[in-house]
Amino acid sequence: MDREIKKIKICCVVSIDITLKFMLLPQLKFLKSQGYEVHAVCAPGKWIKSVEQEGIKIETIRFKRKFFSPVSDLIAFVKLFFYFKKEKFDIVHTHTLKPVFYGQISAKLAGVPIIINTIHGFDFGEETSLSKKRLFICLERIAAKCSDIIFSVSKSVIKTGIDEKICRPDLLKYLGRDIDTDRFDPKRFSTESILNIKKELGIDSDKKIIGIVARLVEEKGYLELFEALEKVLLVFPNTLLLIVGPEEPEKRDAINHDTIKKYSVEKNVMFLGEKEEVEKIYCLMDIFVLPTHREGIGASILEASSMERPVIATNTGGCPEAVEDGKTGILIHMRSPEEITEAIIRLFKNPSAARQMGITGREKIIKEFNEEIIFGRLKKEYQRLINEKL
Repeated sequence: MDREIKKIKICCVVSIDITLKFMLLPQLKFLKSQGYEVHAVCAPGKWIKSVEQEGIKIETIRFKRKFFSPVSDLIAFVKLFFYFKKEKFDIVHTHTLKPVFYGQISAKLAGVPIIINTIHGFDFGEETSLSKKRLFICLERIAAKCSDIIFSVSKSVIKTGIDEKICRPDLLKYLGRDIDTDRFDPKRFSTESILNIKKELGIDSDKKIIGIVARLVEEKGYLELFEALEKVLLVFPNTLLLIVGPEEPEKRDAINHDTIKKYSVEKNVMFLGEKEEVEKIYCLMDIFVLPTHREGIGASILEASSMERPVIATNTGGCPEAVEDGKTGILIHMRSPEEITEAIIRLFKNPSAARQMGITGREKIIKEFNEEIIFGRLKKEYQRLINEKL
């Protein structure tokens, strides 16, 4: 890479450290490998040291998860502005709602030459009230006026952006979601190693295992999944649900370990919390389920497919881009525990069909979501903007 490129400073802005660690770290490492000086901003958290060990310099600025926190938001905005002025970044790249809004505006005011945004999914869905939806759209439109390019992880997000007139169509570029198909490869795990992982977790070797990897909030479809599990246990009583994901007690729709007490499934659910090596959990699953109410693309769907697991997901947002109904998994309607039940039982009763869905799923991920493809698009647009603006 040219000497000039090596001097270019990038700052990635997100709300929380989990986003850096589990969603964006491969992209940041790729940019660093291309010679960029990579910085990041996020709220304080336990994963910061782990990310910094990869050579990413992190500035901690707290973003409250609550949608509207005027005092806290103003403080974050001012801190961002002075941080951008001090560091003189060439590129600021924002992700998630508050960094998208405050990050882009403060970067513009601070004179950052190139401002990039990635939309992982809009913060409104089918169930969002009209007034709240209008507010979200207004904020997105204001932020988009600062953007030099807006990446999208799914084609459905681009369609929504155009339909809602959030920005000029030419600003929106499809990026996709990068998956490390070498890391998420079932061939890494022998039958013996899978049995050892089950033993470590205290799981009987003959259990039928359903898995979900998602934040512990109702909008991920947990309540419908618990209700479906009750019915599945009547047919397959030796079934276990593995849950991987962080609790989010500050969210209005947060769930926790006590939530399942309302259902007759306590003995058949295992909460594993956050897992750094989540591929070790995917390899235990017979079926992956994500009955989400709102989703940009669903990274966990793509990871599960890469691990050759058949997927059950809702027919909403970018999920139909991640799951080919009847080929790599089964698409169901939102808020339908009955359809979740039927899909799980169908796959349990037809293991060879489930296996073929998993195999076809991995082929799809390699063809459409391999990180080399996504990083190539990222590199191309970065270089274009650098040539145009620097």
